[in-house]
Amino acid sequence: MANMSPQKNEMPTQAPLVRKNNFAEVALGYTEEQAIDEAKRCLNCKHRPCTAGCPVSVNIPEFIAEVAKGDFEAAYRIISATNSLPAVCGRVCPQENQCEGRCVRGIKGEPVAIGRLERFVADWHNANAEKSVQKPQSNGHKVAVVGSGPSGLACAGDLAKKGYDVTVFEALHTPGGVLVYGIPEFRLPKTIVAKEIDSLKSMGVTIAANTVVGRTVSVDELMSDEGFEAVFIGSGAGLPRFMNIPGENLKGVYSANEYLTRVNLMKAYLPDSQTPIYKAKKVAVVGGGNVAMDAARSALRLGAEEVYIVYRRSMEELPARAEEVEHAKEEGVIFRLLTNPIEINPDENGFVKSMTCVEMELGEPDASGRRKPVVKENSEFELECDCVIMSIGTSPNPLIKSTTAGLETHKWGGIIVEEQTGKTSKDGVYAGGDAVTGAATVILAMGAGKAAAKAIDEYLTQK
Repeated sequence: MANMSPQKNEMPTQAPLVRKNNFAEVALGYTEEQAIDEAKRCLNCKHRPCTAGCPVSVNIPEFIAEVAKGDFEAAYRIISATNSLPAVCGRVCPQENQCEGRCVRGIKGEPVAIGRLERFVADWHNANAEKSVQKPQSNGHKVAVVGSGPSGLACAGDLAKKGYDVTVFEALHTPGGVLVYGIPEFRLPKTIVAKEIDSLKSMGVTIAANTVVGRTVSVDELMSDEGFEAVFIGSGAGLPRFMNIPGENLKGVYSANEYLTRVNLMKAYLPDSQTPIYKAKKVAVVGGGNVAMDAARSALRLGAEEVYIVYRRSMEELPARAEEVEHAKEEGVIFRLLTNPIEINPDENGFVKSMTCVEMELGEPDASGRRKPVVKENSEFELECDCVIMSIGTSPNPLIKSTTAGLETHKWGGIIVEEQTGKTSKDGVYAGGDAVTGAATVILAMGAGKAAAKAIDEYLTQK
């Protein structure tokens, strides 16, 4: 029987006052009963607007229909046919702007909780199903993938299914890219990422860690000396941006990338961590995206008494996911909106003492379509803090561009590609994800990896 409730099944979570003191996952996941009940809210629309909103083209109505019947393994097979990282996507995709944003049920109520159902199915499979991944028969072609983040893993997975001999080169000691260094444990447990990567290894994908392409080996050498017939560059956008205001070189100022890498990858929150981090009492995070929320919520869990989000626009323009903002507020993060820093001030020992800020007001829309913030006259004030985390964006590292002959890039560093295929200016070399677009979402990076895998397959089969 259909469930015509206008509301989603609520996601069970840790209580805010409990979770702000630990790094365990906040969302606890649906029970089988909740998942079946939620799946019965799907109308199984003939025109399937939800699927059209999915960058990796998951057959959403089909997998939800299997959940409604209680056949969770069948649902998993449908999802994994097009999505190499379902347990990850179910947790971190901005479904509200994609599949759920197009759900018909959302017209007069809340959309079907597609992301929560995807997470449930993937978690059920990981907990209950026997490992049955078969290594496809080799087709004799070798492809190199640079970077083991979302775009690289998606590309590697799709190529491995077609029988390609795929090697993924990762600069860090642990594969996963931004999934392991950027997204906190309380949003995406690293055991989940490891299981997804193990599935790729079972299909024959080789992971070469501690390999900095551009230093250890170049893209040109991979093709000329190592026998790779094509290369996919999915190296992300790990170069942090700063505001270039006075005081950014003080002790206690971090980029969000460094802060989160220390916390997530190096486990700085553990008492015996070999890569400790400054555990400040009053932390100001400059920025309003998901990374800013991750940094702010991590600072709380490290013992900060006050954590501020300092953002120059209003709540309506805040780019972070609504769920992440809600969780941050519940945990006690303080939002200083329409506020912009102009200087970071030192104490007598060269540590951060405070941040001089100005109040802003919104004027006419800028090139992005958002109303442009302008400074209010005579609005300077000091915000007391002993740590500042800059979370105002990242750009691609120029290393690969500077060591690869014939690879064209934009002035800001992104690799120039054909939109539909990811083909670069260099024959046999493709690229996708944040290395092309700048910092974006996990699922868009995966979509780019899948598109490039398709193009690489066509390129090599036609040679």
